[in-house]
Amino acid sequence: MNWIGNGDVTKEGDLVLLMGQRQNYHLVPLRKDADLQTHRGIVYHNNLIGQRWGSKVVSHKGNPFYIFQPGIEEIIRNTKRNTQIMYAKDIGYILLKMSIINGASVIEAGTGSGSLTQVIAAVVGNSGHLYSYEIRDEMQKLAKKNLSRIGFEDRVTFINKDIEDGFEQENINAIFLDLPNPYDYINQVKAALMPGGFFGTLLPTTNQIVKLLVVLRRKYFANIEVSEIMLRHYQPEANKLRPTDRMVAHTGYLIFARSASGQENKTSL
Repeated sequence: MNWIGNGDVTKEGDLVLLMGQRQNYHLVPLRKDADLQTHRGIVYHNNLIGQRWGSKVVSHKGNPFYIFQPGIEEIIRNTKRNTQIMYAKDIGYILLKMSIINGASVIEAGTGSGSLTQVIAAVVGNSGHLYSYEIRDEMQKLAKKNLSRIGFEDRVTFINKDIEDGFEQENINAIFLDLPNPYDYINQVKAALMPGGFFGTLLPTTNQIVKLLVVLRRKYFANIEVSEIMLRHYQPEANKLRPTDRMVAHTGYLIFARSASGQENKTSL
């Protein structure tokens, strides 16, 4: 399957985004003689193959759809999940704060359904790599299936292992833990990070944050930040521009730190 289509027109095998009215959309892998059944009518794949990106097509009921290449945000929002996936507003800030860029070597622990996995794989490029740890075999299988939609399997190594035993890699640029008890694994993080490397995690409660802050200080991490991100959308209508009824408010606290050199502190600072 091709996530990012090559050329000006769609081809069989491309993953396309069909955008309908009110920004409702469908993600569709194009297959000859297949069809998509929606409440606004049937859209035939044969009518989509060979169209220019951005073209308008209609269902058998005459309702319009636009053909776009899907963005990574739409792919993540439509990721099949068994657990809560990470929100785009948090993922973007994680990439920025942890300098996850082309060529970076990254570890994540707690793969889950693989939403963050897909984004990191897209960002690190062919010269970077992601090592994704997950102790639950069924979750890892789901994450692999979700990753296959965007075709970056060669950029990710999945490891079915309890990180209490330590990471298999060293001199890593950035490590993100999506676990309820990251404070129990800071020694393992410290051993795998390069000097000055980036650490990040997401936690739902302040009690967990307090435990983590104590350990980060003791294990000599610096530049510690605790934050949360709110996102509010507006109706994109010129004659009634106003906030939408729903807001993506608190989803979790983000904690970031840098691995510093020095001896372990026996008390929190």
